[in-house]
Amino acid sequence: MTTLNRSAIPDDVRTNGATPNPWWANAVVYQIYPRSFQDSNGDGIGDLKGITSRLDYIADLGVDVIWLSPVYQSPQDDNGYDISDYQAIDPLFGTMEDMDELLEQAHARGIKVIMDLVVNHTSDEHAWFQESRDPNSDKADWYWWRPAREGKTPGEPGAEPNEWGSYFGGSAWQYDEQRGEYFFHQYSKKQPDLNWENPAVRKAVYDMMNWWMDRGIDGFRMDVITQISKVVDGEGRLPGEPGSTIDDYPAGEEGYSSPYPFSSDGPRIDEFLKEMRREVFEKRGGYMNVGEAPGVDAVRNEYITDPANKELDMLFLFDHVGIDQGDSKWDIVKFDVRHLREQLKAQQEAVHDRGWASLFTCNHDQPRVVTRWGDDTSEEMRARSAKAFGMLIHLHRGTPYIYQGEELGMTGAHFTKLDQYRDLESINAYRQRVETAKVQSAESMMEALALFGRDNARTPMQWDGSKYAGFTAADAATEPWISVNPNHVEINAAAQFDDPDSVYAFYKKLVNLRHNSALVAAGAWELVDDDDEKVYAFTRTLGDDRMLVVLNLSGKHAELPKSVAELVGDGVREDQIVLSTIDAIHSAKALANGELAAWEGVVVQL
Repeated sequence: MTTLNRSAIPDDVRTNGATPNPWWANAVVYQIYPRSFQDSNGDGIGDLKGITSRLDYIADLGVDVIWLSPVYQSPQDDNGYDISDYQAIDPLFGTMEDMDELLEQAHARGIKVIMDLVVNHTSDEHAWFQESRDPNSDKADWYWWRPAREGKTPGEPGAEPNEWGSYFGGSAWQYDEQRGEYFFHQYSKKQPDLNWENPAVRKAVYDMMNWWMDRGIDGFRMDVITQISKVVDGEGRLPGEPGSTIDDYPAGEEGYSSPYPFSSDGPRIDEFLKEMRREVFEKRGGYMNVGEAPGVDAVRNEYITDPANKELDMLFLFDHVGIDQGDSKWDIVKFDVRHLREQLKAQQEAVHDRGWASLFTCNHDQPRVVTRWGDDTSEEMRARSAKAFGMLIHLHRGTPYIYQGEELGMTGAHFTKLDQYRDLESINAYRQRVETAKVQSAESMMEALALFGRDNARTPMQWDGSKYAGFTAADAATEPWISVNPNHVEINAAAQFDDPDSVYAFYKKLVNLRHNSALVAAGAWELVDDDDEKVYAFTRTLGDDRMLVVLNLSGKHAELPKSVAELVGDGVREDQIVLSTIDAIHSAKALANGELAAWEGVVVQL
């Protein structure tokens, strides 16, 4: 089922507060990381033709929207999130004609296409940046340029404008000999931040976005969009700069302070997003705009996604995917259902009256949930825990996102050596923390990379059990750009496609529920128990229609919390079981006994 024939939500049912209800209110989005999805030409890198060849698979799954990670021209320092030309397709992925064909074929199947857009920064190879290196250029202030500190030698340690460190390791300032100044980069030194304070920058971005919308795409997912506004003092100086009236925070264990508090959800972000809406989206229909939202909490999400405020349709919040990380991303904290419940509750309750939620655990930056929080040590537990987390996310109120392979229960890579990784963040973090700052042991860092590293989500899509998992031809002259997970022999699409008990079949049921049940798509959400250390339970209600969702998010037997037991009474009939991670017979008996098996989840019609 696709956009062409899914049910519409009646306008007397409130979704995000808009009237009529937006088309995406009961849609499901499927994210594709093109580099790892399907290689059509044997060069070891996925491409646009490969995606087009798999559209029937995506249509069978039933999703409504494809979100494409970047395919623009790029030197690929950060796998395409460093864009050198917004209006060209990188030859690694194909041609503009290939992009047009993908759009045409997707639309023919009723599937919309949104593109990932990175406008907080560009590549240092972008023409804008190259022009900006000339202080006499009309683009001289399109980026954040600053001189060396007075009395310091430019390019030497300590001459940087302030003490900010990059999220990818090292200083957030890079000296440019041609200009004789430093430029600011929150991420890689090849990803200089654009200066959104400059109206000319904003106009150029909006013109480019309109060019793509006119070409036929259906919207954008905007990377780190809430980092485009920076905190500056009355003279435009950043915190910690010489003469700035705003103090920076102290340096941390790696020797740097962080730009994050001053570059996330900044003072002009609402102004910029409203302007973008006016200049790009307001004159159009049928679009979808989504923002990745570092620094935004649940309360701010309500404001930004409230249609009355005319900013974005939805945001990706990150509080819930940071519950197993300590003072740094590489500090492992044991997964705790109570912490997950607390964060998801805050997100759900914030949009109770207006606004909307994005529902996800996996994407190209987040490791595979079945390894991270589930159990991939046996086939039975892998499949069951994959279904449990799928049920958890898809039965909440909002728009669910499926990351490629999540619908198969793909696992983490289980890499054991640094040279197996390709991700710039992971490699730089190891070098910074282990070799330079010496704040973490090699053993604990490798353990953290195996759990949190982004490459866990980037191993090739597992289509079948052949040599390269069907990602590229088994006799291809070039190996995939990153290793295929050895478990592709057992875990792959071909093995699951016609299996009614597979994770894939379960995800099809979840998508179908979203399409055909206004209760699932838009019904009120209410937590049932807020303290149990294993069981996560909530209800969905729409008028007289009510469902109970109860999940044991652990690998051990669990007793039902008292509040859940009261709802099911002496038990429920098998025909009341809408969905189970095991089967209806088992779950009906389990509920009657006041218990759930390991990773057992059940949806009950009350």
